[in-house]
Amino acid sequence: VLVNNAGIVRDAQLVKYKDGAVQSRMSDEAWDAVIGVNLKGVFHCTRAVAPSLIAGGRGGAILNASSVACLNGNFGQTNYVATKAGVIGMTKTWARELGRFRIRVNAVAPGFVRTEIINAMPAKVLEGMVAHTPLGRIGDVKDIAEAYLWLASDAASWITGTVLSVDGGLVIGT
Repeated sequence: VLVNNAGIVRDAQLVKYKDGAVQSRMSDEAWDAVIGVNLKGVFHCTRAVAPSLIAGGRGGAILNASSVACLNGNFGQTNYVATKAGVIGMTKTWARELGRFRIRVNAVAPGFVRTEIINAMPAKVLEGMVAHTPLGRIGDVKDIAEAYLWLASDAASWITGTVLSVDGGLVIGT
């Protein structure tokens, strides 16, 4: 099993426009940093591990971290959303390419989960997220870990190329 779960954010608006003038733009550095970890990192890790899984002849599972943010967009996160959408595209492509070797490739799309990224957000923003989540809470890392554990297990042996939203119902909203 390979779990590609690294991720960073460098939030900024594509173009911040105020009072008739451009105030700021997302920098190339912010774009490149997020692309490097969230997209390129997944590519490199999977490319490194896939040959061993193929040669082992027993199949396996590759699980990629996406995000519900890429399903609807997220203000100020062009770079992050692009990477997490790209992860979904790679997941589906690799499921097709590696399935003949009994390697299942799936993505997990977490909602808002108590991590360093979420904990750094203002309380008012967090309250708004909870208000739009049907299950009425921020997720816990255990919620996501359980989804990965299930997708890696034989219980999910007929599942590949899918994206599992683990978001307390955030995508469907309240």
